[in-house]
Amino acid sequence: MSEPAESVDGDLRFVSYADFGEQFFQQAVTTDRVVGAVNLLAGQPIDFGPIGVGPGRLVRLTAKGNIGEAAITERPGEQISYLVRLPVSLSFEIDLGLEVQRFTARLEVPIVLTALAVEDLKVFIDVTPPDPSEIAVDVQAQGLRASVLKRIAGVEGEVRRFVAKYVAREIDKPYIRAARVIDVAAAVDSAWQRIAPHAPSATAVHIADDLQQAIGDQEWEGSDA
Repeated sequence: MSEPAESVDGDLRFVSYADFGEQFFQQAVTTDRVVGAVNLLAGQPIDFGPIGVGPGRLVRLTAKGNIGEAAITERPGEQISYLVRLPVSLSFEIDLGLEVQRFTARLEVPIVLTALAVEDLKVFIDVTPPDPSEIAVDVQAQGLRASVLKRIAGVEGEVRRFVAKYVAREIDKPYIRAARVIDVAAAVDSAWQRIAPHAPSATAVHIADDLQQAIGDQEWEGSDA
């Protein structure tokens, strides 16, 4: 196969189909589009418990919070891939039966997103859900007794496991999966319909024929004069 020409009329630069496909793919999968898909989770409430924690699971843990807006960085490599960090804020309490200890926590949940090519000219954003061990947790206990209780009850481990499970379930919901599909073919069809020349309607053709015939008749009448 011959090398593509450099230019036509000094304005166009030809590239190979492979280069065109790579450039097109990178234009379709922009950081803004990826962030937009992930930020559907922003503001989502997190509410769990009471669940048993600590030795014998006798202590009850209840938590409430929400997911913040994602921060995203591009990952190097052959595939178009991003590392997304979802911030999560929680306030929770541990019920000891006779008293209640309260905590706050800030978490950072890492998610890897990879853009994959799909048949029929679609792009699918594949999501690698977080492992609990990858989630950063900063728990702040209110009071000295609460700080001791935090170590006994294993609060951080329980919070990591629940949040990892929650995020994995949320990103696989139908409306999130739909946002993770970029239908390039449909976008091209829509754009083409706006810019492509349109065939005249049957009515327009009929009017044009009548007009042409009238002009011909007028010319014929004028020649008799």
